[in-house]
Amino acid sequence: MSSNTPRRPVRDLRFFLTVPHACSYLPDREATTLFLDPQESPVPGVYDSLALLGFRRSGRHLYRPHCEGCNACRSVRIPVEHFAANRTQRKIWRRNADITVRVVPAYYASHHYELYAEYIRLRHADGDMYPPSREQYRTFLTLNEPYAHLMEMYLGNELAGVAAFDQLEHGLSAIYTFYTVSDELDKRSLGTFAILRLIELSREKALPYLYLGYWIEECRKMRYKQAFTPLEILDGRHWRQLIR
Repeated sequence: MSSNTPRRPVRDLRFFLTVPHACSYLPDREATTLFLDPQESPVPGVYDSLALLGFRRSGRHLYRPHCEGCNACRSVRIPVEHFAANRTQRKIWRRNADITVRVVPAYYASHHYELYAEYIRLRHADGDMYPPSREQYRTFLTLNEPYAHLMEMYLGNELAGVAAFDQLEHGLSAIYTFYTVSDELDKRSLGTFAILRLIELSREKALPYLYLGYWIEECRKMRYKQAFTPLEILDGRHWRQLIR
């Protein structure tokens, strides 16, 4: 995205709140989500500004948790210039040296969907993304915008994983990663490898940050994000280093 992209002031945008619904991450809690008006397209400039305020993209929607009395969902990002892989991450990087990566537009492809559907069935059959469907996949991860991309990970000629991400003017935003579930490939930790590769891609593009979405300290599935250090957390309107 060009830094010359004209911006609309956030105060001029319209937002809507969802009705309270069951929280996807913490049991026995209700969640409310703040959405940018669906009539507003997530265009460059608007998207860049809202990402700095903790908004994420799902399909054509930009959203942020807005739960009364709860701020468990914290936006986090990696300042890539200062990131140093730990011992485990270095092993994962070496273990996947034979993976070939290719970045493509976020268009629908049947082999992407088939891998996604298998991943959801095997890893997330207890979640709100089950059962998978082509329409669900299209509305979630495909988008005909220049900033929306898919990073394909190939092992030989076989598609092993896909990471959806957006390119903002101040960083890359990791959206979702899915991959082959098998005893052999599980040893490769492809989810972690995808983040490490996106960190490198951010550096290659001279972008300062990789946004990882929301970190929830009480949610076991989210704890992997705190392994990437240093990690910055959004505190109100300001980003600060997460100290643990």
